[in-house]
Amino acid sequence: MSATFRPIRPILAILALLAGVSACSPPQDVADFQQVVKGSDDANATFSVQIVTRDTLPVFQDWPNGHPTPNLGWIAHQRTGSDAIIQPGDRLSLAVWDNDETSLLSQPAQKVIQLPDLRVSSSGTIFLPYVDEVYVAKMTEAEARKTIQGKLVSIIPSAQVQLTVVSGSQNSVEVISGLPRPGPLPLSDRSTTITSILAQAGGITPDMVNPQINLQRDGRLYRISAERLFDTPDLDTTVRGGDKIFVQPEDRYFLSLGAAGHEAVVGFPHDKVNTLEAMALIGGVNENVANPRAILVLRNYPDSMVRTLAKNGPPKARMVFAFDLTNADGLFSAGEFQIQDRDLVLVTESPLLNHANAIKIFTGLFAGARTVVTAVN
Repeated sequence: MSATFRPIRPILAILALLAGVSACSPPQDVADFQQVVKGSDDANATFSVQIVTRDTLPVFQDWPNGHPTPNLGWIAHQRTGSDAIIQPGDRLSLAVWDNDETSLLSQPAQKVIQLPDLRVSSSGTIFLPYVDEVYVAKMTEAEARKTIQGKLVSIIPSAQVQLTVVSGSQNSVEVISGLPRPGPLPLSDRSTTITSILAQAGGITPDMVNPQINLQRDGRLYRISAERLFDTPDLDTTVRGGDKIFVQPEDRYFLSLGAAGHEAVVGFPHDKVNTLEAMALIGGVNENVANPRAILVLRNYPDSMVRTLAKNGPPKARMVFAFDLTNADGLFSAGEFQIQDRDLVLVTESPLLNHANAIKIFTGLFAGARTVVTAVN
């Protein structure tokens, strides 16, 4: 009886192993193109897929930005005189030279009278003994010295005045944060520009991603990227007393997922990033897994931007833009398609990968079956 049924054992073993082929699915960590776009052709689909080419690119570029950065504007460079202007809160120190032995301010044999630390009042005046209030605000140092000397002549005919000014808050700017040396910085003259202030405060650290320069003035906030500021000298605005400055990294980002060089949250290193630059930032594609014919950019638009008869815009709030990076048209189009804040760059898996994995599994199982047959016989 045992001799009769002995051949059945290896056959059953082979069948059991081959059955594993249909039971086993090769592991898949990355979706392929068909999986991502499945259902997009349905009439009630919640998203739309658009292939980006030379012909379709102008249409997409005309759509509004789904997550626009607030336009805070900026102040252009203004030409001014170099001499500083005295402001309320500044402190003046006077040295009055006098050769008159009968001077009201000096003692016998005293040639110079020191009047230190005279604070400019909110009304723009300083107090001088025997003279009363003298208006000095909005004057240069030279103009204030001449004015003060003219007032003293009535009591000290031979008086000559030396004047030094220590800047107060209205003649200083405040570096709040984002630079190595924050704090108040006095303005030595009216021609001081914001790049000079950045340098005095220690400069922007090289590890900050696309630093944004913020300027608070007269209750309003202005902003510009350091990249644009340094590239455009006409935008090197002249600072004013009372300005507040802070620097912060770019807060826009996009996501990288799938068969990319790495999966990450990626900050915008420049004001504009196109799809090809985004691919470089994420380390390209995983050549063993990726499908360069189906690089996807997924984007959410506000419902208010969805196309109607009255305006141009995306057909759906959820959009999938597809790029084929294996041909020139796809590459050029990717180089012109701008990534927006919070986009998802998804590198899909090659459709051939699952077939290759299935073949490997089948080959392994078949080899295992041969081993079982050999061992049984």
